[in-house]
Formats: sequence, structure tokens, C-alpha cells
Amino acid sequence: MDTIIHKIRLLDINKASDFERWVETTDYATCPDLPSVLQFDVHRVSQAPDASYHYVEIIKVTSHTDFANDMNTDVFAGLVSRFTSMAEVIEEVSGVQLGLGYRANY
Repeated sequence: MDTIIHKIRLLDINKASDFERWVETTDYATCPDLPSVLQFDVHRVSQAPDASYHYVEIIKVTSHTDFANDMNTDVFAGLVSRFTSMAEVIEEVSGVQLGLGYRANY
């Protein structure tokens, strides 16, 4: 399993609630339409207007190749279109998970 981590900066911090609503109602809801996505989470980091980034998203995918294929779909293009009107990815880090990791059953 591959992991992609994005640091995200809002274009307008005053629109944070719009961004968060979109993440929860649209971004998350679209994941089942992207077969490579195994897990996807967005985390608020800062609400300070001058923060270097405001959110971090963690994407777990079957592989970078599979995710690249999903990125070429109309579904993904729709997400990108809305995302780029509200925010920008300022840094990307990616890697391959070691072993199964740990996740509590909750």
C-alpha cells in the first residue's frame, strides 16, 4: 500500500467552513468512485491566516500507478476543479507503508 500526504493551504481562510463542508460531503463521498483509494482523511492543522498550511490530507492507495489512472478520470477532474478554487497543495510526500501498520478497532 502506498501513502500520499499533502499539505494544503486555503486561498481564503475565511472560506474554511466551505472547504470543510465540501471535504465531508463531496470529497469523502467520491472516494468509492476511485478504485485505487483505500483510505482518505483530511485533518485541520491551523486556522491562522498566516499559517504555512491549514490542512493535511492522507491518501492510502493500492499503488501510485493505480492512483495515476484514477487521476485521469472525469470524476477526479471534477474534484480537482472544485479543490483548486478553494485551496492549493503546497507540498507532497509519498511512500510505501511498512507492514500492515496498526489501526484500532473502534
